[in-house]
Amino acid sequence: MTLIPALQDYVSRAPLGEFEQSDWLTLHSDLMSYVADYLIHKHGARWNIAKDPKVPRGYRYVIEATGRDGQTRRIDPADVVMKEFSSVPINITRMLASSELTLRLASQVADGDGD
Repeated sequence: MTLIPALQDYVSRAPLGEFEQSDWLTLHSDLMSYVADYLIHKHGARWNIAKDPKVPRGYRYVIEATGRDGQTRRIDPADVVMKEFSSVPINITRMLASSELTLRLASQVADGDGD
């Protein structure tokens, strides 16, 4: 979590309008790695493989975690980052919160437990 301000500053100052495809791929890879690392260290998530006949290799790498409700869910960090790219400006906290909510790791105000 200590990297959030620095990473936010980096993406906020990056000249996204001038990015070439290779720049976007690098940023995507960096953010994807950060999302996965964050979930692993903060929530005990783990890498796993999920079958996916839609991709050429037949599987994709996913992050798997057990949510507060006891159910195990998966997300693809690449999808999390792509979703964030569609909501420019990029917001690191929003991206992490989105991944936590998808995996049901974060408490929600509506659940009334106040954590």
